[in-house]
Amino acid sequence: MSHGSDHDCAEAGHCPKPDVCPLNEIRAGSSARIRVIDTSPELAVRLREMGFCEDQQVRMISQHHSVICQVCNMRVGISNQIAERILVERIGSSLPA
Repeated sequence: MSHGSDHDCAEAGHCPKPDVCPLNEIRAGSSARIRVIDTSPELAVRLREMGFCEDQQVRMISQHHSVICQVCNMRVGISNQIAERILVERIGSSLPA
């Protein structure tokens, strides 16, 4: 699985399901809806406290050494390894302000 790429994983064939991708595989500026948080129970609780809940919309801001995204009107940074465990469904190119 690639890290930090700027192409859609569905186009590159990285995802077993073309409509669901790891969060770190979506492009900057793209919006997605969180479908699955596939981490340890302790980390899943912490991510939910930060706003990364199932069915929550998230917008990718940037992805380089870490992933910065907007969730619940806040910008949040997480590691690529954690973002890889958050599976999302792409819903559009941007979220309303």
